Amino acid sequence: MKVLKWLDEHFEEAILVVLLVLISCVELIQVIFRNLSFVDALTWPEEFCRFAWIWSVFLSLPFTIRKGSMLRVSVIVDMFPQVVRKIFNILIDLINALVMAVLFYHSISVVSSIKVSAEASPAMTWPMWIIYSIMIVGFGLGVVRGIQMAIIHVMHFSEKELSTLEQTMADAAEEADAGKRAEGGEA
Repeated sequence: MKVLKWLDEHFEEAILVVLLVLISCVELIQVIFRNLSFVDALTWPEEFCRFAWIWSVFLSLPFTIRKGSMLRVSVIVDMFPQVVRKIFNILIDLINALVMAVLFYHSISVVSSIKVSAEASPAMTWPMWIIYSIMIVGFGLGVVRGIQMAIIHVMHFSEKELSTLEQTMADAAEEADAGKRAEGGEA
């Protein structure tokens, strides 16, 4: 059960961290090879890093949905009463899931057409359908996370929800308290 909870909270985040570390290490190796002239510059690092950045973009979609940090303009929604805000949040979650489902559906046909063409990447010669299959994974996880967030919002419908301004003020106060505790602990 703890493993499932950890995966629910950190699955995309862990993969994103690994991708960022890989990008940093591979680019560092490329800089070393280029500047210290051990041998000619490597041909594959730039392509690998480009693919890793693309993968991180598609994996950040379900991550931001799960963390509730999708780009939203909540000023207007915050003016409504609690019940209306809750309904808006559930509708937004369902719309997110629907959009991700449409993109998931179309990404399958895109990846299938690339697989048929047997196209390969120039430097690493990886089959391009493997590179593009991250669209299926990202959008598929986006559907799951959108439905998951709608269920979470329905389950917590009766709880009071802070407006964006109230949440920002609470976060700032919490950070200030943490800073004061850290200063007090160091002295």
